[in-house]
Amino acid sequence: MLDIINLTKRKTPKLPWKKIAETILEKNYALSVILTGDALIRKLNKTYRKKGESTNTLSFRFAENEGEIFLNAKYPKEELFFLFIHSLLHLKGFEHGKKMLEQEKKYLTKFIK
Repeated sequence: MLDIINLTKRKTPKLPWKKIAETILEKNYALSVILTGDALIRKLNKTYRKKGESTNTLSFRFAENEGEIFLNAKYPKEELFFLFIHSLLHLKGFEHGKKMLEQEKKYLTKFIK
């Protein structure tokens, strides 16, 4: 299940959200994607990461098949596309590093037409 919640005045970018999520995560993964602005993502970043600045994305894994992604909607569609893949990989358990970069390249190549 995928819920996309847009808390901004910007249009939700047309991306294959569901297809990407179901490819990287399990099909029965309960995922919420929240498009937000600087203020909320900065507040969340301060609360959960103890960093007082804005960020581009935050991922929260609640259970093996449940999570939430906050994306800063100020970024262009192409960057949000990458950030979504990046965030999904975090939910899958990947940390920054070579293996994650390989997976990002794999999925970017798969979904870029």
